[in-house]
Amino acid sequence: MPHPQMFDDDDPVLTRVREIALALPAAAMKVSHGRPAFWTEPRGKVFAYYGGSLKVDGEWTAHDQSIMVLLEDDEREALVDDPRAYVPAYLGPYGWLGLDLPGVDGDGWDEVVELIDASYRRTALKKLVADLDARSVG
Repeated sequence: MPHPQMFDDDDPVLTRVREIALALPAAAMKVSHGRPAFWTEPRGKVFAYYGGSLKVDGEWTAHDQSIMVLLEDDEREALVDDPRAYVPAYLGPYGWLGLDLPGVDGDGWDEVVELIDASYRRTALKKLVADLDARSVG
């Protein structure tokens, strides 16, 4: 049984996250488990999800306007105590971290760009990371 869609295509926060993620080399989007997943071709490694959930005391809490990213340990530790952060169900034990985005504006989007970029660099092929670095030099 397929998962139901758990996002609104017209969500302006998703629109901005999509713009950020799909600007990266060989990035694509697919729906996985009812949520947008951003991944790199040709390997198919996911570098960000839009939306997530958390299970506390047997109850599920949805974080519909959030990103889930895979960060280096030091970056993850710096954010884990932030009130916007959560350790997502299922992916949390593998190092993924969620960050709620409602109310993000201005400089807050710079942080989102940095987090998506950091996660991309952990999962993308070295050639794609080199392509990304070459863009910022030129």
